[in-house]
Amino acid sequence: MPFKHGSDRVDSKVENGLCWRLAAFDALDAASLYALLAARVAVFVVEQRCAYQELDGLDIAALHLSAERDGSLVAVARILPPGSRYDQPSIGRVLTLPPLRGTGLGRVLMQHAIAVCRQRWPNQPIRVSAQRHLESFYASLGFSVISEPFDEDGIEHVDMRLEVGRRA
Repeated sequence: MPFKHGSDRVDSKVENGLCWRLAAFDALDAASLYALLAARVAVFVVEQRCAYQELDGLDIAALHLSAERDGSLVAVARILPPGSRYDQPSIGRVLTLPPLRGTGLGRVLMQHAIAVCRQRWPNQPIRVSAQRHLESFYASLGFSVISEPFDEDGIEHVDMRLEVGRRA
């Protein structure tokens, strides 16, 4: 069941015991925003020991995709419209919290994020900046490497792109 096409502020659905939510920044309530940012800091700053500016100014233009189980946040991704970071839409800040890692939730999260991008920007490729150790995961979703490896905040990354019409 996809999110409703054209819903600009907030949309939600329940699927396999998870409550999925897609929200524009200004549609997030304070508790949801806090949970989302706390999860990102816990994973990207603390767990990965990566001191960087997590609040980068791009969240305001983004759509925020999240999954909750039993009222607790378990996965998030940030979807940026074309012109925010790249000329194409992009998916970033992708994470699954530790209790559900290895369950396939990350794949489902990315499939939902890709579907949102394709609904909103159907004729554009989708970009990700992937941590190098996750390159094969993104490749399994149809993404191809389009850059040489580079260091971002002490972690090796590659830019990847999912072409229009390529199946995720």
